[in-house]
Amino acid sequence: MQLIIGSHVSFSKDKQMLGSVIEALSYKANTFMFYTGAPQNTNRLPIDEHLTQLAHNLMLNENINIDDVIVHAPYIVNLANDKNKDFNIDFLTREVKRVEELGVSKLVLHPGSHVGLGIEKGIENIIDSLNAVLTPDTKVTICLETMAGKGTEIGSRFEELKAIIDGVTYQDKVAVCLDTCHINDAGYDLDDFNAILDEFDNIIGLDKLYVIHVNDSKNIRGAKKDRHENIGYGTIGFNNLLNVLYNDRIQKVPKILETPYINTEEGSFAPYKFEIEMIRAKKFNDHLETDVVADNK
Repeated sequence: MQLIIGSHVSFSKDKQMLGSVIEALSYKANTFMFYTGAPQNTNRLPIDEHLTQLAHNLMLNENINIDDVIVHAPYIVNLANDKNKDFNIDFLTREVKRVEELGVSKLVLHPGSHVGLGIEKGIENIIDSLNAVLTPDTKVTICLETMAGKGTEIGSRFEELKAIIDGVTYQDKVAVCLDTCHINDAGYDLDDFNAILDEFDNIIGLDKLYVIHVNDSKNIRGAKKDRHENIGYGTIGFNNLLNVLYNDRIQKVPKILETPYINTEEGSFAPYKFEIEMIRAKKFNDHLETDVVADNK
């Protein structure tokens, strides 16, 4: 089976999802992930039906399965805290509708931070909010992301995500996005990814694993810091990440890169074309920055 691999891409005012598809194809990707607007604010432009149809047509021509495409919810949504509860529910509800308009079926969401309320209360708040957002007619699956455990984040342990899923009324509309940098920083040992999958399966169930963010980490295991690194350049390592990408048990799960841009005096450049290339070749590129900069001259 073909590797389903892509990266985070932009969603611009002028081209919307059509521009996202074009950018993904420039990286030789066969899937992608994007925000439908800035992740730090509520500014959202109406979805352009014509651009959406052009995006779907291009994906069909280029063999990109719309079911493998991901939208990421904005960071400003924090369902775990009591503060601004009505805003969070309303904004996430509207974001779900936008995702439905785009014809995308997966929305990745950070579970949130309890900000001193405690994990149990935070989980209770997340459950209440998801139950207010999700209805029998919701066409989008909300994929709760595994977190690094920074501050008061919820979701750094599989058991916490399981508790949320168990409390949601429409459990068929909730799944999980596993982030390799985050689980490394949370303390999981990626030297044995099959053991991690076994644990995930026993606690949550592999049928609930809908998306994987494949990122290396700048931090040692258990650091709880959440700092992404380029593929093979961090503490997780190239071979361990290949074991994630090519694991037979999760072949059908889309893999998304969120690795850092290459920052130079000439500018800031996306590394995804070359990271996808080395992933497909299964050969580490030890001159990634040089290649990326040369490609953008």
